Formats: sequence, C-alpha cells, structure tokens
Amino acid sequence: MDALKIISEGCIKAERPEFNVGDTVRVDVRIKEGERERIQAFEGTVIAKKHGGVAETFTVRRVAYGVGIERVFPINSPFVEKVTVVRKGKVRRAKLFYLRGRTGKAAKVKSSI
Repeated sequence: MDALKIISEGCIKAERPEFNVGDTVRVDVRIKEGERERIQAFEGTVIAKKHGGVAETFTVRRVAYGVGIERVFPINSPFVEKVTVVRKGKVRRAKLFYLRGRTGKAAKVKSSI
C-alpha cells in the first residue's frame, strides 16, 4: 500500500486550483481534433467534488440554449490546463444536485462578499 502512495504522489499536480462547491469556474481543457490540439473553455458552477488524492474529480454545470450541461473533470488530468475562479459562491451543501431541477434565477448561487 505504501508503494501505491509513492507512485500516486508523482501523478498529483503541483499547482492545484483552490475552489469549492458553489464557485463559478472557467476550466480550460485541451481538446484533440485529429492531429491538431486546441484549448476550449467551459464555464459553469461547481456542483460537486468527489474522492480525494489522485482520483479527485469535480463536476461543473452550465445551461446553454435552455439545456443543462454537466461535465466531470479529474483535477489531476493532463488535459485540464487550468481552472480559474470567476466568482465565489456561498452555499451550505456539499453537493448542489438540487440545481438540476431549477431554472432561471432560482438556479443561481448566492455570491459571497
């Protein structure tokens, strides 16, 4: 078990972004299309953070053209270029899955000052 921890420590990124559930973030993801690569931004609200250590993931939700889109990003993935916090949110829950059933202003998260 100790050998597994030593191997996994090499996979963890040195610069881990600081954000929490409820924050609005912009995730820059490296997309491979054929032989070319480009960076695509995905901006939305963090509704969940799961696991910890090497396998840590976070779920980002946004609404585009009236349709809710959720993407799960591994924090330590080499395809996640950077995570920028656009706005801090004030929430009292660890998971914000209740936002899936809400639309319009009811789906907003309060901003922490």
